[in-house]
Amino acid sequence: MESIRFIHTADLHLGSPFIGMRDLQKDQWKKLKNSTLEAFDRLIHYALKTKPDFVCIVGDIYDGEDRNIRAQARFQKGMQQLAEQNIPVVMCYGNHDHLSGNWTHFELPDNVHIFDETVSQFKIDTIAGAVNFTGFSYGKRHISESMVEYYPIAQNQEYHIGFLHGSLEGDSTHAVYAPFKKEQLLSKQYDYWALGHIHKRQELYSKPAMIYPGNIQGRHRKESGVKGFYEVTLSKATTQLEFIPTSVVQFDTVAVSGKGIFHMNELIDACQKELGLFSEIAGTAVIELVFTELDQEGYQLLAEIPESELLEVLRESMDGLDNFVWIQAIYLEQTKQDAELSPLGETLIDRMEGWEKDDWKIILQDLYRHPKSSRFLKTVEDQTIDEFQLAAAQKIRRTMQVGE
Repeated sequence: MESIRFIHTADLHLGSPFIGMRDLQKDQWKKLKNSTLEAFDRLIHYALKTKPDFVCIVGDIYDGEDRNIRAQARFQKGMQQLAEQNIPVVMCYGNHDHLSGNWTHFELPDNVHIFDETVSQFKIDTIAGAVNFTGFSYGKRHISESMVEYYPIAQNQEYHIGFLHGSLEGDSTHAVYAPFKKEQLLSKQYDYWALGHIHKRQELYSKPAMIYPGNIQGRHRKESGVKGFYEVTLSKATTQLEFIPTSVVQFDTVAVSGKGIFHMNELIDACQKELGLFSEIAGTAVIELVFTELDQEGYQLLAEIPESELLEVLRESMDGLDNFVWIQAIYLEQTKQDAELSPLGETLIDRMEGWEKDDWKIILQDLYRHPKSSRFLKTVEDQTIDEFQLAAAQKIRRTMQVGE
């Protein structure tokens, strides 16, 4: 059989609200807010240019069950563009945009096939022969059962592609939905498993390929690095994967050495140089700045400056860069001999790392119940918990060293 070529993408999260971003200027915020939509436009542009046999979209097209109207309009436009070039699209909905949500409906063109909430099969014909797709959409937000049990075993020599928006059993990096084992996927004898839900691209198995493409645009610090999708060339003998980047804004961590630095102007110069080099490669970015190799004098220089003031100065110093680079947070890393935490500090940080969302809600309840302060605080969600933990750990490291 001849090979087939297709695009595998997932977790578009169109209309993401980008919780946790603050202090951005209006044009900067607009750039970030539109980034998932622009990343999607890049995907569509690539498909129109290269004309694959079909496009696979494996869940979480939208960021929420209400399906932002602007995001739906952009998605419908993209599907219409593909329809005009006779490019089929096979897709399913995931836990974020499940079928039980309430939303204003947009009609998608006939080139788009959407799986419903029961496991089913769909077939399209290509120049290389028939391709069978098996999958399902989430009928509700939480699916804890192993849906792979309902997938039929491949019965013929045609191409078979499995759609599965879910988690590898035992993987705790994301909330566990529709868990599966590699052995279960292997038993179905499919040629390719198009996976979704995990936002970090991964190749779980090579023959047959079991692939997470990751999301097309990072949305916070945990989704760092270049994001995009895979162009897949599949035959009965081989699978070739080519990663195609789509990131409009890149989230990342940049380290700046503070070795031998004693004055602020030296520090600013070092930041401008390092971030200038970074922006030439990454383009527009939101970064966490980590000062490394700080001796005691350098550490004290930075530790004594209020973080908000240090952020303001460093952000202003980046205005001259060709690409917009936003410093979201600053962290200090001392040399080992100078960075020893007190036993109490170590205990506090270790304990915080084990706190879940409910623990944080209990700890912060007095603050959130305060009639004046509560209206200025963000909702306690997984992303804001991460921010709380990082900020608290940084404060402890600054103030609870041995000897203090």
